[in-house]
Amino acid sequence: MVEFANRVKVSTSTTGTGTVSLGSALPGFQTFAAGGITNGKTVRYTIEDGVSFEIGTGTYTSSGTTMARSVEESSNSNNALNLSGTATVFITAAAADLSGSGVSTGFAFFLSA
Repeated sequence: MVEFANRVKVSTSTTGTGTVSLGSALPGFQTFAAGGITNGKTVRYTIEDGVSFEIGTGTYTSSGTTMARSVEESSNSNNALNLSGTATVFITAAAADLSGSGVSTGFAFFLSA
């Protein structure tokens, strides 16, 4: 089971496809630790790097503040993004986390006049 926390969004200067070093919280957000994520916990994350995205599960390590990542979906053919050094990482729910919860995971389209 994945852990969730509110308003966790951080920068990362990581490059490449490996473990992510978690940086400072973005303005108005908090770090993984401030959000209550403790060492060894698994989180659902999204990484945004420009227009590219990656969604998966990550294991948080408080020593060195890193996150090992396991990609489930991405704009890179569902492979890990090759990070540029200017990405953001945040904790979020994915459709799979809501399955069976009574929350619809489909798309809704709204038309306005």
